Amino acid sequence: MKNNRHLIDIVYTIIGSIIVGLSYNFFLLPAQIAAGGISGISTILYEVMHIKPYIIQFAFNVPIFIAGWIILGRAFSLKTMIATFVVPFTIFLTDPLVKMGIHNALLGALYGGIVLGIGLGIVYRGNGSTGGTATLAQIVKKYTKFSSGFCQMLVDAIVVIISAVVFDLELALYALISIYVTSKVIDIVQLQTMDNKLVFIITDHEDQIVKLVHDTVNRGVTTVNAFGAYHKNEKSILFSVMEQQEAIYFKQVISREDPNSFVIFLNTSDIIGRGFSTEKVYDIKK
Repeated sequence: MKNNRHLIDIVYTIIGSIIVGLSYNFFLLPAQIAAGGISGISTILYEVMHIKPYIIQFAFNVPIFIAGWIILGRAFSLKTMIATFVVPFTIFLTDPLVKMGIHNALLGALYGGIVLGIGLGIVYRGNGSTGGTATLAQIVKKYTKFSSGFCQMLVDAIVVIISAVVFDLELALYALISIYVTSKVIDIVQLQTMDNKLVFIITDHEDQIVKLVHDTVNRGVTTVNAFGAYHKNEKSILFSVMEQQEAIYFKQVISREDPNSFVIFLNTSDIIGRGFSTEKVYDIKK
């Protein structure tokens, strides 16, 4: 089972790395979007020195990977090594895509950010890393008081500032949009963020509401005993997780059946459990 999981992680890393390479050649490079990291550096150097981006990425990533392997040790795995080589190799193989790619800066920033985020999210789901500036950030973190997140942000900021000088301020601002979009898409892919709702219900009619949730959307309910801070009355706090359409329907039902309940709907980021990450089992009444 462990070997199967490891194999799946490697497949995720390879697929994600290929998507990262495609996003660079088809969206980011043609639109001159230097969206941070080694890819942003290679975009800038390609414009200034006309060196092929895959050469630049190999030249930067391989020494960084070796340094990370020596300094960080176990923090680096086979999957990191795979991504370190697959990304620039994909850029090399798909070089003809640059001429056919998206040259509009806004479209390149938005869709490049989306596709890049999908690729990186898949790599992270496989517990992998594409190396590069993320590795540098971890090395700096080991020897300084700065967090890896701050170091990564600092590198990206420097790359964007340089791109404003090499290209122009407008393209640098588009690069910031791309970085933001990428981060949001990574969260969606890595955490499998869906339109699910965490529903809190504060009520005096526990049994009625539990039955209502089960009968209307067939979801489980957890109960917490509580009391009102003002009147000191005993109450029940019920919470349940529902899909968006279920939550919309349940909102209509509870507004009609128990208008005095206090109900809160919250967005969720990741849910592990039956009915969400595993198949839902319906309770069929006999």
